[in-house]
Amino acid sequence: MTVNEAHEDPSAFWEHRYAGAESIWSGRVNETLAALVGELAPGRSLDLGSGEGGDVIWLAERGWRATGIDLSVTATARARARAEELGLSAEFTVADLALWVEAGAENERSAEPFDLITASFLQSPVELPRERILRAALSWLAPGGRLVLVSHAAPPPWARHDQAAHGAHDPTRGPHFITPEDELAALGPLESEFAVLVAELRQREVADPQGSLAQIDDSVVVVQRHQALPEVR
Repeated sequence: MTVNEAHEDPSAFWEHRYAGAESIWSGRVNETLAALVGELAPGRSLDLGSGEGGDVIWLAERGWRATGIDLSVTATARARARAEELGLSAEFTVADLALWVEAGAENERSAEPFDLITASFLQSPVELPRERILRAALSWLAPGGRLVLVSHAAPPPWARHDQAAHGAHDPTRGPHFITPEDELAALGPLESEFAVLVAELRQREVADPQGSLAQIDDSVVVVQRHQALPEVR
C-alpha cells in the first residue's frame, strides 16, 4: 500500500477500480460462503461490501431476501443489471459502510433484523473502519441469525513475484491479512448472546495468473446469535 492510497477517499478509490475495467470479479459466489450457508433456510440477508453482487445474487437465487451494500456506483449498477437479467428481486444499495454504520442504518434495522450477514474479503488498502462495521453487524442479527466472515489470511503464492515484476499494488493484499483470532478480537466480547460456530483457516484452490493451480489461505469465522430464550413466568 502506498502513502497516496492510504489517504485516498475510499469511494473514489473503489469507483476508479471498478470503472477502470469491464468487470473485476467472476460473478460467481464465494465457494467458501456457499459451503457455509448452502443448507440454511432462506430468510433476510445482507452482504457488506457486495461489489458486483455475486454472493447476493446466489443467495437470491436460493430464496433469500437478499440485499447488498457497496460504495461503488459502477459495481452496484453491474450487480443490479445482473439481478434484473436473471429476474431476481435482490436489492443493492450504494453507501459507504462507515457512514451507513455511523448513521445507524435505522431504516434497515427498524424494518426487520437479518437472518444472515455476510462479508467476503471485506479488506481495503484505503480507510475502512472494519471493527466498527462488524460490531454493528452483530447487533443487526435476528435470534438464530449468523454473521459469516471470509477473509484473505495470506498473500497468494505469486503475489511477491507479481509485485516485484510490475510494481503494482493489488488491493486484496492490504493493508494486512486477517486470522480467525483477528476476526474474533474485532468482534469484541461476545458474552452469552452469541456462539462461535467456526473460527479456522481454510485452504482454497485457485488458478494463478499463468493458469496453474495454487493454494491460498482464507480466514473463516461464523458467529450465531442465540435463539431467544423462552419467557420465564
